[in-house]
Amino acid sequence: MPLIHHQTFPIFYDHCDPQGYVHNAAYLRLMQETAFAASAAAGYDFTRYQQIKRTWLIRETDIAYLHPLRYGDSVTIKTWVVDFRRVRSRRAYEMVRVADGVIVARAYTEWVFLDAQTLRPATIPPEMMAAFFPEGMPPPAERRPPVPPIPPPPAGVFTQIRRVEWRDLDMVGHVNNANYIAYLEDCAIQVAAASGWPVSRLFTQQSSILTHRYRLTYHQSAVMDDQLAISTWFASTEPTRATRYYHITRPADGTIILQAQADWGWVDMATQRPQPIPDDFLNALASNRADRS
Repeated sequence: MPLIHHQTFPIFYDHCDPQGYVHNAAYLRLMQETAFAASAAAGYDFTRYQQIKRTWLIRETDIAYLHPLRYGDSVTIKTWVVDFRRVRSRRAYEMVRVADGVIVARAYTEWVFLDAQTLRPATIPPEMMAAFFPEGMPPPAERRPPVPPIPPPPAGVFTQIRRVEWRDLDMVGHVNNANYIAYLEDCAIQVAAASGWPVSRLFTQQSSILTHRYRLTYHQSAVMDDQLAISTWFASTEPTRATRYYHITRPADGTIILQAQADWGWVDMATQRPQPIPDDFLNALASNRADRS
């Protein structure tokens, strides 16, 4: 059995968006804090990592949002290491709303173990594996399914340029993994607004676009003052749901920073029930739609 760690967090006002839901990026920040605490509980806190000159960076995140959290809620996050594979480790998370025990989200993160000086992958030492699996290592986990490929962008792919700012950086000095979701969601809001669907129009119609799942693959780090090109397009195969795709590059050198996809649904804000995506919306964004190009 792995070492299992639980941590409870209150939901603060600044965790929430204008619809009253917790920002999707906030879940990742709470997951990160829980992972750090779980590592410390196994004997590997920041000081220990500094001593051995090693660090972890996230390479993949897969999170499914099952029920919304709101201001005033508390959430308990359960986390454990699923496996180790030479230079990689997979960590699982389950998030439960304290008031009623409802599971609000499930997630996985794929971490890469790095030499802190060269930032090259380093072999995970046996004593570290034993610390996270005190009762013995489990049998090898099943092969992980790859993230589905992103379809080619349509002619109407939307691209937003933004500069990395000081507030985006974490203690390692690069854009924190959770902040990329904020980048992606701002880009999605901008493409909708440019097509005649600003947020105010959604609110007027008492409608909301809720994300059900994010899958993110981090390829390289972005740092202070980098200019990033965030491109997005979508595909719709169900009446109430669609998938939006993202591709972040650094135009200065052509480096791919991140690829992501978000599964989302159209929801009635009053009833929280799914609604068909309006034809007006699909028509307005037709050029940005991969399955109609």
